Amino acid sequence: MTVSEGVPSEAARRHHLLSQEIDDANYRYYVLDAPTLSDADYDRRMRELKALEEEHPELVTPGSPTQKVGAPISTDFANVEHLERMQSLDNAMNDDELTSWDDRVVREAGKIAAYLCEPKIDGLAIALVYEDGRFVRAVTRGDGRTGEDVTYNVRTIASVPERLAGEGWPELLEVRGEIFLTVEGFEQVNAVQAEAGREPFANPRNAAAGSLRQKDPRVTAQRPLDMLLHGFGAWRGGRQPDSQAGAYELMREWGLPVSDRYEIVEDMAGVRAYIERTGENRHATAYEIDGVVVKVDQFPLQRRLGSTSRAPRWAIAWKFPPEEVNTRLLDIKVGIGRTGRVTPYGVMEPVTVAGSTVTYATLHNASEVERKGVLIGDTVVLRKAGDVIPEIVAPVTGLRDGSERRFEMPAECPECGTELAYEKEGDADIRCPNAQFCPAQLRERLYFVAGRKVLDIEALGYVAATALTQPLEPSDPPVRNEGDLFHLTVDRLLPIKTVVREQRTGLPRIDPKTGEEKVVTFFANKEGEPKKTVEILFGELEKAKRQPLWRVLTALSIRHVGPVAAQDLAREMRSMDAIRNATEEELAAVDGIGPTIARSIRNWFEVDWHREIVRKWAEAGVRMEDEGSAAPQPLKGVTVVITGTMEEFSRDSATEAVQDRGGKVTGSVSKKTGFVVVGESPGSKYDKAVKLGVPVLDEAGFRVLLAEGPDAARNVTLSVEE
Repeated sequence: MTVSEGVPSEAARRHHLLSQEIDDANYRYYVLDAPTLSDADYDRRMRELKALEEEHPELVTPGSPTQKVGAPISTDFANVEHLERMQSLDNAMNDDELTSWDDRVVREAGKIAAYLCEPKIDGLAIALVYEDGRFVRAVTRGDGRTGEDVTYNVRTIASVPERLAGEGWPELLEVRGEIFLTVEGFEQVNAVQAEAGREPFANPRNAAAGSLRQKDPRVTAQRPLDMLLHGFGAWRGGRQPDSQAGAYELMREWGLPVSDRYEIVEDMAGVRAYIERTGENRHATAYEIDGVVVKVDQFPLQRRLGSTSRAPRWAIAWKFPPEEVNTRLLDIKVGIGRTGRVTPYGVMEPVTVAGSTVTYATLHNASEVERKGVLIGDTVVLRKAGDVIPEIVAPVTGLRDGSERRFEMPAECPECGTELAYEKEGDADIRCPNAQFCPAQLRERLYFVAGRKVLDIEALGYVAATALTQPLEPSDPPVRNEGDLFHLTVDRLLPIKTVVREQRTGLPRIDPKTGEEKVVTFFANKEGEPKKTVEILFGELEKAKRQPLWRVLTALSIRHVGPVAAQDLAREMRSMDAIRNATEEELAAVDGIGPTIARSIRNWFEVDWHREIVRKWAEAGVRMEDEGSAAPQPLKGVTVVITGTMEEFSRDSATEAVQDRGGKVTGSVSKKTGFVVVGESPGSKYDKAVKLGVPVLDEAGFRVLLAEGPDAARNVTLSVEE
């Protein structure tokens, strides 16, 4: 809460409280249709709020309830930075991997007195923030640093309390958990979908994700979403537990939804017994689970073990073996990817596996089809690798009747007719070399450009990408290559009719009512007027122009240049011109690039139509240079290892601070390490730095390194005696 200058603190606090209560009442009245305040109570609060603002005009803001019309609330999924990074979990797929994890934990932290085991819910990760006991925000995992604000939608979930119960809760508490649909709730949602003539959701997780991301929270409120917590991020003030189990019990006291299926065990024998029991009763729970999470229970040991860049070292996810079923392989077809790669995939009799209906499964390449000995017409064993990706494991040869036939890789691209070829002898993948004119490759590239990890263009989904590149009417596509994307006009969009294609295969979708290919007018309504989608698309295209250079580089679909390599290039080169004009040797010298990627970049820029894409984007105003391109990089060539917890820097912000100054952050200490920065509970990396004689900095020394460079920092390094 910000106290306005000149306003008594008591008046400011009262204004803040009344504003929250009125906003909450509006939400419950307009969205949930379940008001908690009577009209008289609502009016009394509003009158008091207006009186405060009349006495203290500084309190009047555009966000005040007195300045807003009481109308249905909608969400815009604004990006929000997590208070603490929201990490993932490392997986153990077998007992050897589980044992290796435990051996490392014991080696680094000593004897573990207790492990906490709990089911791994197959849901959608979420972070809830409570301030002074009041629910204020809900954010999806996103990329771990930044997620989407889904507060209004989460408020519709009955198991999420608006206020914490009991006492002793922190002034700020960020809890993490999973939002899900029970199996029964999933069936209810799909029944409603069927009655409305809409496609059913494939599985409970997809249904939960789709329900949570509704633009109108009233739609979310109609879906029986639930939530269970499995941890926390920020915890400031209040009672401080000393274990995971203790935190769960406190959360339960405060009315937060915590699983009743977790157990504390003393050793790995207990862990294995819990895993076995949970696996045997996997489908006995009300919700889908896909494994077991094992955690070191004591917080001091968790802090000592620390985390990698993506996952805590004190926890592991035991993944259940993927479910396997038998089904009939009706055909093997091929799909064309954005780089021209030809991928065979199986078309099967639809079958339910691991909770979802599967019709298609990848076969990777022609060599893999041959290796597995799969024939068209076979009964095959199908599983979902990691319970996610459908995979054909093997044929059931004992059921063959002689009608089966071998798969022959087509000689020509099924979408442009170009002769398929291997780029060089020994390649596993065959490709369509017609990158410029193959409609499949262009469609896939355009869809890739819009992805969340690339330019993040809402309203440019798979159907829209198809419409822009392969319209039925008019025959001239608005987008002949990616360069045209930022030069679209409404007039070009409205006449477009297109065949809807399946995202997984690129095949035309068949309308079940007519048996014909499904055709849509994607951008115009029945009256020929622009749909809301058009307005959203153009707004998103304007936003995309301001994306940082590394995202623009990724969007070009240069072979081998993914987000990581693109970030390395952007950090070093700072502009598209510098990258385009660099020699192969200069590119290869960029940390993280090397000769293969350098050669690929040079080859890409030597193609005329590739350069034309960059030129058109630049003309349209797409960002081609990062700010501060001439800024000094005092840490260029310096490698830094960061360990322990600092007061003013999170691990991510410290890493970004080093990278912004040209330095590199790695996860392991060696003789080539420039500095090791240590916070509280630094662990073994500090010990190794001392052993190798690597300069060690505390947080104050780290600030010197950032502000004054490596020479100044060497004068404030910690002595090995410390």
